[in-house]
Amino acid sequence: MYDQLSLICGRANPPLSDEIAQYLGVQLSAVSVSNFPDGELCVKLDQNVRGRDVFILQPTSPPVNDNLMEMLILIDACKRASAERITCVIPYFGYARQDRKDAGRVPITSKLVANLITKAGADRVLTVDLHAAQIQGFFDVPVDHLYAAPAIDEYFSTLGIPPEDLVVMSPDEGSIKRALKHVRKLGGSLVIIDKRRSSATETQQANLIGGPIEGKTVLIFDDMIATAGSICGAVKTAKEHGAADVYVAATHGVLCGPATKILSEAPIKEIIITNSINLKPEQKPPQLKIISIAPLLGEAIRRIHRNESVSDLFG
Repeated sequence: MYDQLSLICGRANPPLSDEIAQYLGVQLSAVSVSNFPDGELCVKLDQNVRGRDVFILQPTSPPVNDNLMEMLILIDACKRASAERITCVIPYFGYARQDRKDAGRVPITSKLVANLITKAGADRVLTVDLHAAQIQGFFDVPVDHLYAAPAIDEYFSTLGIPPEDLVVMSPDEGSIKRALKHVRKLGGSLVIIDKRRSSATETQQANLIGGPIEGKTVLIFDDMIATAGSICGAVKTAKEHGAADVYVAATHGVLCGPATKILSEAPIKEIIITNSINLKPEQKPPQLKIISIAPLLGEAIRRIHRNESVSDLFG
């Protein structure tokens, strides 16, 4: 079934790559990635990929620039080794927040990164929970955009929270559609935080739209947790309005800057993220629960390789 399939793992998230290979029942292709003394990357494919269907597994998570450059060089190495097709599997797509000109004289870096990946030689992209869905249109190659929501909802459904005691909270206006999908799956009611951003790192949670939430269990969903300022502001607002327990869920746990400390001290019962990013032990707050998306990505890779539809996986 997989005679012509090659899985190549970068250094950004080897544990997830191992799980995907295990799901598919194949071995990761041998590749050597190292650094020259000046920091330049050295990549060598230690297996033949001529005429093969190659999948490069590499999230562009922190250190973003290093992991992005490593992926580009891996693409070039596969292209020059005569791979038949190259698919970039990017569980977390960095630079996704710079997807438009929201001020004068600023770049649209998401489009730049899409151009780099395409020009390097990628024939297809497989990714999970883009910060903005329109980034798919920045690529001139097919993009399969998957969602981790079904896996997260499946976990929450095991907690046995009665729908009448459940409130799904959207941390900002941009996450309303995401929150509504969770409401349709889990039940409960919807409330929205009126978030005002004062800078790239600071936000203010001005008002709560909807309710009441007093004495209820609140679930807060977002696509990513970076510095955790926004999500902890939403948690604080929920508690100020009388929430009994607060759960937080996100697809991507970037957890940079003061995030781990802030989350550890916040009144959060549980923090649920996926393994799209490989976190160091010191980055993990005590409330953390990690859900694997390896079956989701593995099944998508299987279907792409066999030229089958992946629509059922879009959630």
